Amino acid sequence: MDKITERILRKRMHGLYLSRKCEDITQLSHELLGLHCWFHRNVAFSALIRGADLEDWKDSLTKTWLYRGTLHGVAFEDLPTLLALHPGEWRFGEQYEEIAERAVSLMEDGVHSRAEMRRIFAYDYDQATIDNAFSPWGGIFCELARLGRVAFRNMKSRDFDLIAAEPTQTAAEVLPDLFRRFISAYGPATLSDAAWFFGLLKERKHELAALDLEEYSRFEHAGSVYYYIENASDMGEIPELTLLSGFDPIVVSYTERGSILPTEYKKSVILSSGICLPTIAVNGQIAGLWNIKKGKPTIEFFMAQPKRIRDRAADLVENIYLQTKNQI
Repeated sequence: MDKITERILRKRMHGLYLSRKCEDITQLSHELLGLHCWFHRNVAFSALIRGADLEDWKDSLTKTWLYRGTLHGVAFEDLPTLLALHPGEWRFGEQYEEIAERAVSLMEDGVHSRAEMRRIFAYDYDQATIDNAFSPWGGIFCELARLGRVAFRNMKSRDFDLIAAEPTQTAAEVLPDLFRRFISAYGPATLSDAAWFFGLLKERKHELAALDLEEYSRFEHAGSVYYYIENASDMGEIPELTLLSGFDPIVVSYTERGSILPTEYKKSVILSSGICLPTIAVNGQIAGLWNIKKGKPTIEFFMAQPKRIRDRAADLVENIYLQTKNQI
């Protein structure tokens, strides 16, 4: 690892609470702009790895769709701001808007289950329409969530409830502060990293370039410009051993992942389905996998490691297993 890459990784691990601790899961989610929640247990893993406890975690965060259409656990107070990045009216067709409004009425009357709604609407619509409206990938609920009107009932639930988190600002108004928060936690990072993270497609990447970037420190490396915020506090060292959650922010938040994920292990970590597995980093480089499968902790290194590394990894995974045993 060259000196500049080491500097990037060291600062990112500090910003993302991998070389320091954050004891409060709501603060952690706020600072990291949400915790990836394709599988809800990854939020619990990510919190424990970073020093937070799981007291009331299922209700401390709000599970909903955010950037790139992916599920995140977020601080509820952040939702209007985060949702303002992708504003707009209903996009799913008039018929589905009608179904959505009826679904809202059902939630007002106490019906929260997607399966129950499928049965109710089956009398009025054909199967294809029902499948689209109540798709396990989101359907009408994804659109209602984008508008700040619904979210999952809690971090573990598959049912929905009404919320009031409609954006009150424009994307142009929220982007400068969100970019600053992104660079504070995820920097050093490029504009392409920020565009990827926030789901700003090609036609919107210019919005980042139009920001006042003079307030940020920067350097060039491998043909890219990296932005960061100067911080006088001790960045700490890259830990010898670090557990990372599935879809860990330090893995999935950047367009270039080579600083932490060696190319030869990429297919073992990020599956063809898009799932990113929980991993073990040794001296800042992913060197193995861990998980909790069928109620048992597992670890697998890609190459031989010293006994102290194997034993320490086993202890860390066992600790997470014990803390999540009745939580996930």
